[in-house]
Amino acid sequence: MELQIATSGREPIYRQLAAQIREGVARGQLQPGEKLPSVRELSRTLVVNPNTIARVYTELERDGVLHTRQGLGVFVAEPTNDLSKPARKKKLLDALDAFLTAAVYLGYSREEVVAVVTERTKQFEWPRVSASGVSR
Repeated sequence: MELQIATSGREPIYRQLAAQIREGVARGQLQPGEKLPSVRELSRTLVVNPNTIARVYTELERDGVLHTRQGLGVFVAEPTNDLSKPARKKKLLDALDAFLTAAVYLGYSREEVVAVVTERTKQFEWPRVSASGVSR
């Protein structure tokens, strides 16, 4: 997966990179256990300060998206469900409310939003859930 930055935008570079890595994991472009470039290597490739890359990796590690193996590098973490079901639902509803608010202000109808979401979900990798409700 190739990371890109837009220096002309308002969004900070570290947020751009963190969002791209999160999306890459969600879309299956980055697989659990996959090694990411080192801080130095990625900072050289993107021509950004190494502290920016370190900040991205630290934030994503704190959020459970990445993990560091001492002396080996940074890797995509295995997905976990560390949060309780109510806490996970609250986070999802908060994100959904922000998304729906934006859709309303952009002038989309309920039907248009449902159609776009239905189409877009096909582009993401979803965990498999058994009949007992356990993710595999």
